[in-house]
Amino acid sequence: MSSLPLARLSPQEFLEWERNAEQKHEYWDGEVFAMAGGSPAHSLVIGNVQVALGRRLDASPCFVFNADLRVAVRWGELITYPDITVLCEEPQYFDNKEDTLTNPTLIVEVLSPSTKKTDRTEKSFMYREIPSMREILLVDPAPTMIEHYWKLPNGHWELETVRNPGAAIALVSLDQQLPVSEIYRKVDLLSRSLR
Repeated sequence: MSSLPLARLSPQEFLEWERNAEQKHEYWDGEVFAMAGGSPAHSLVIGNVQVALGRRLDASPCFVFNADLRVAVRWGELITYPDITVLCEEPQYFDNKEDTLTNPTLIVEVLSPSTKKTDRTEKSFMYREIPSMREILLVDPAPTMIEHYWKLPNGHWELETVRNPGAAIALVSLDQQLPVSEIYRKVDLLSRSLR
């Protein structure tokens, strides 16, 4: 991500500007950053997770959204487009435009070399501070590695790192099992074909 040469914006100014922008941007405490596209493996993993969650949650009251849904994480500090957002409550939005969600249940971020450090540190921390948030998946497209955070009843967070391709992730908030093999479906095949 690269910072745009704009004066510091308020969250309201950012949303007004972003709603008319031709590409997506992320808002960090008054600064605006252009969001770059991902690699083929990054895109494939996002699609795999979205399909897997969509199938499992089809009969539930939850909704699975792609990276076109904007989320206000901590108002005035971070407004972003997670790779996948799951909502299992009545949606709450920043304003009557209803295009900036404030109460996600689960967020999935697929890591890339340029965002990996921020996703694992500041962004992950901010996601965990959203009152409605119950789980977070940080997925590295290569090698197989998923960091699974889930919120305990006492408000504390647990972290599990999954590297076994034969494992399944217990998504507690959704009462579902997500096989690691579905997350990485065809990633090896793609990697071989790109050589």
